[in-house]
Amino acid sequence: MDKSQIFDPNTVILLANRRQKVDWNELTFEVKNQEAIIHFSPQLGRGYNRQISLRGGLTIEIIEAQLKETMYLERKHESIFPLTSHFYLSGMSAVKTFNTSEIQPNYTESTGKNYLYHLPDLMEIEKWSCNTPIKVISIYAPVDYFQGFYTGEKTNSHPIFNLINGDRTSKFHLPLGRNNPEILRALSQIYQCPYHGLTKQLYLESKALELFALQFSSVDSSILNPQQLSLKKDDLDRVEYAKHILIKSSLNPPSIKELARKVGLNDRKLKQGFKQLFGTTVFGYLYNYRMEQAQELLRDSNLTIAQIAHRVGYSNPEAFSTAFRRKFAQSPKNYQLSK
Repeated sequence: MDKSQIFDPNTVILLANRRQKVDWNELTFEVKNQEAIIHFSPQLGRGYNRQISLRGGLTIEIIEAQLKETMYLERKHESIFPLTSHFYLSGMSAVKTFNTSEIQPNYTESTGKNYLYHLPDLMEIEKWSCNTPIKVISIYAPVDYFQGFYTGEKTNSHPIFNLINGDRTSKFHLPLGRNNPEILRALSQIYQCPYHGLTKQLYLESKALELFALQFSSVDSSILNPQQLSLKKDDLDRVEYAKHILIKSSLNPPSIKELARKVGLNDRKLKQGFKQLFGTTVFGYLYNYRMEQAQELLRDSNLTIAQIAHRVGYSNPEAFSTAFRRKFAQSPKNYQLSK
């Protein structure tokens, strides 16, 4: 792996305060076997971009950073573009796209969520905030990588299946909801891979494919269950209202029946609406909200684990620790010590 493969000539880095272009040559990198690490310069902040090359062009990228100031990435995507999985463990980015009607002109990728996209022949500007730590795992696969798996069925007209079936011009950006426990487990196993050499390559390839399979399953579900998209705007407004009630009463939440009654929906529509708007169940949303609040308190306060557990609605610190570990693949204490 040489330097030309590590530094992307189609990406320009700009810093917000100075609007100054960052020279790739200011960054340092190291290469060992099939792995390359780009170390951020003090100008950017603390962190690294780690790229692991696997068989058939499959690549895993791990970014972990705390930026000194807001950073903009100006990207010009070429016509040959990999199928890309994006998993946010912390941090977020706001993206502006140009000269395309197939992708939203503005969208955000957020903490705790995952995305699947294919964006050939596209100009975009990606804004990375310096307010929160960034931890993102991405997987890049050449489209041809999947041809050996594909059966040739044409029962689905979704753009991802069109892409794998040969349409290399297909553009899509799919928000696939929250990182569920299966996704978090696979991401943690990638991040903490204990193996070396051939075993490491086999292990990481299997985990990358597992994550693609979980995302493809989510895409399959959205195709096979179109009724999830059938709620009217008035019903969705009521679901938004239910979300605000749930957040306001997060320490003593109402039952689903009580919440549905408060906003004038039946149980089915309330559950359906949460799936449609937030990609999770009613109490899945509450769990995610509590964990995000806990993460913020662990990062920005001097409270004990027991005090934070109580603040986010857990009377038992052990139950809180179990829930936090399931969400973030590490204990609250380890997260607190890492900040």
